[in-house]
Amino acid sequence: MGNAAAAVMPDELFKGASRASKGVQLRPTPPAETGHNILFVTSEITDLVKVGGLGDVSAALPRALNQHHSVRVLIPGYRQVINSGRPLRVVGKLPGHAAIPPCLIGQMTMDDGLIVHVVICQELYYREGNPYGDAEGIDWPDNHIRFARLALAASKIADGLGIRDWRPDLVHANDWPSGLTPAYMAWRGQQTPCIFTIHNLAYQGLCPVECRVELGLPEEALRTEGMEYYGKLSFLKAGINYASRITTVSRTYAHEITSPAFGCGLEGLLRRKADEGLLTGIVNGIDTSWQPKTDPRLIQGFSPNDWVGKQANTRYVEQSFGFAREDGPLFAVVSRLVHQKGVDLTIAAAEMIVAHGGRIAIIGQGERELEQRVQALAQRHPGRIGANLNFCETEARRIIAGSDFLLMPSRYEPCGLSQIYAQCYGSLPIARRTGGLADTIEDGVSGFLFREPTLEHYLQAIRRALNVHRHPVLLNAMRCKAMAAPLYWHQSVRPYDRLYRRLIEHTYDSFALPGRRSRACSK
Repeated sequence: MGNAAAAVMPDELFKGASRASKGVQLRPTPPAETGHNILFVTSEITDLVKVGGLGDVSAALPRALNQHHSVRVLIPGYRQVINSGRPLRVVGKLPGHAAIPPCLIGQMTMDDGLIVHVVICQELYYREGNPYGDAEGIDWPDNHIRFARLALAASKIADGLGIRDWRPDLVHANDWPSGLTPAYMAWRGQQTPCIFTIHNLAYQGLCPVECRVELGLPEEALRTEGMEYYGKLSFLKAGINYASRITTVSRTYAHEITSPAFGCGLEGLLRRKADEGLLTGIVNGIDTSWQPKTDPRLIQGFSPNDWVGKQANTRYVEQSFGFAREDGPLFAVVSRLVHQKGVDLTIAAAEMIVAHGGRIAIIGQGERELEQRVQALAQRHPGRIGANLNFCETEARRIIAGSDFLLMPSRYEPCGLSQIYAQCYGSLPIARRTGGLADTIEDGVSGFLFREPTLEHYLQAIRRALNVHRHPVLLNAMRCKAMAAPLYWHQSVRPYDRLYRRLIEHTYDSFALPGRRSRACSK
């Protein structure tokens, strides 16, 4: 279970656990007129622990949905969560299953009132490292048990157990770590609807078939209609097969993953789900902290009518990276440094950018080889290319705000948030026409798109951007269009709200039970 598995968790969490609720079985209730109880199951939330974009979505989407429903988040009790400094009280406990140990259910409340429930299991979660692996980036060997514990807890809570006097009307599971949630619910014969959102199909949560015994899976799990995937078990496939509906994070990506080029071996299953009307693409939004005029993290705020603040951020970036103060275009890379993001294409394109008077500011972390190549690139072009491999949210915002263009040549991009952030701050994205990039960038209006993930096509888009930079009136016009383009979560949440209500109403119409009592939707 990793060297840090024996770390000691604060004892006070266990005080009173024996007196905590063991879970009260609640009968299903009819849909409320105004809103419903929603359990949002995730492996990260930016407030407490974040690895990637899932953390941002898990922080923003439940908050936006809380305007329409009562949403609670369920997350594993990692060391970072337990030690967050927020009061955490035990509200229930749940039994184990097969090799999955029992757990406590904790509850903490964020400053704005969002309730987060925590699956407390010291032996599984209280470790050094990130949610998925150790400090060296190596996956925990018992990840199948760790995230099965999360999914099993969600399915029990959906049954009215673990949290006294609260039961969800719908469960929303996210990505492979919660992929077993709809499966456990289905195998238990539960009627509560469950949505499964694919944030990135490439990460599937695979484990050997022999893990079936440890996870307590039924025989049907080993079938292709279950979670069998080329001789292994796939948590992601379980989520797809057993959820009431599948969503993904952009319309284009929902179409792309039904093709062999993007389907990761699941394109046939996803195409069938799409044909049955069970696969939907809903573009992510951004949270309201992304406001160029009022963002306190910027050196100076700005608006489409006043570019002085943007120039102040540009000067800051130049100083931070040792660039000469000049009028050449400033390009930004704010990204995980991984093959998917096309960082190698940017490295190859850098010579041309520098030759045309451009500078490149890079911030991000990722694969060791790409980090080394980025560092070598910066060393070859001092004063023109700079790299910061220690990611910082404040620095990232300032780099975006100070840049003219954001480089984002992703080979695939389910949704992407960086291009939306860039548009919001008047930085024009240069991106491949794929996934959410195609859905959120209007080519030649709010950014630049290219079709094939090749250096030739990428350079053509960069040349178009350089040409626009030579014409300040056109550049500012595109900036204004870009700053008006982004969707905030209060707008993009509407399709989720409609989908939730439709599924809940259908469920209760289909499985009407006599003698139900209405209850108010409580937080």
